[in-house]
Amino acid sequence: MFKTHATALTLLAATALPAMAETTFTVLGSGGGPIARADRSQPANLLQVNGRNIVIDAGDGLSIRLAAKRLRMGDVDDVVLSHLHFDHVGGLLAVLGQRFQTNPDKPVMIYGPPGTKALIDGMIEGMGPAMEAAYGMADATIMTADELVQVQEIRGGETFTLGDVTVTTAKNSHYSFAHGSDLDSKYESLSFRFQTPDRTIVYTGDTGWSDAVIALAQGADLLVSELIDLPSIMDTVRKTAPEHLVGEIEQHLSAHHVTPEEIGRMAVAADVGKVVATHIAAGARVTPEMTQDWAQQISAIYGGEVAIAEDLQDY
Repeated sequence: MFKTHATALTLLAATALPAMAETTFTVLGSGGGPIARADRSQPANLLQVNGRNIVIDAGDGLSIRLAAKRLRMGDVDDVVLSHLHFDHVGGLLAVLGQRFQTNPDKPVMIYGPPGTKALIDGMIEGMGPAMEAAYGMADATIMTADELVQVQEIRGGETFTLGDVTVTTAKNSHYSFAHGSDLDSKYESLSFRFQTPDRTIVYTGDTGWSDAVIALAQGADLLVSELIDLPSIMDTVRKTAPEHLVGEIEQHLSAHHVTPEEIGRMAVAADVGKVVATHIAAGARVTPEMTQDWAQQISAIYGGEVAIAEDLQDY
């Protein structure tokens, strides 16, 4: 009996077993839109897979939320940007500046749609005086721009790998430039499918209803979707925006974002395992009653688990 058990242990030890994957998706910033909120940072997320730290969108407040996760800027391996609206990139300067000041041993890789390189080049140029002066010592070793950051622009339909993660992209409907126009070919808003060794996570970024996103999300374990409460946000817009812009703003918000009902319909069509709503675009104040109502609207259509994100929640 003992001999048989020992033989079994020997066989197991000699067999190459795959390492257990550890995947965590954290919503760092759950707020959406250009208006700053006291209780929600702007859009940012953290995907951690087997020790690799991937930031997905980089809204204002990112550095503080990473600190709450006990991560230094030098711990960030990659930044993946869905699009270049300012609420999704406002925290990038902190990423670059704090990394420069803490001398990481490798550049951060930034992946984003067309225009990302111009954005980063502009930031690096603006950082020039501070980088040159460094700590005010004439003989100081100064990190070069290439040692600080590398950029790869990506488009919908492309696939790339980040360590143990395969990333597939889709062009979504957050922009609605005329098909075939110069702007349509020049700029894209992207959604991402992250295939890790143990989970499949789809992040919509900002999007309106999108068949391309539904196709991208087929069978995913987790769908992380933006959410807009159009009635409450339009109430705020009418009180604060110039009257001649109200119609244009409403057209953009209704066409380029998804309501709780649409989230439910997309989740059903994609047959996903769980839904997390983030990038919360709503009125001036988000109440527990509102978040409960959104979850109920999604659940009225979609039968799986539903969560309305708050900052620093893990999924």
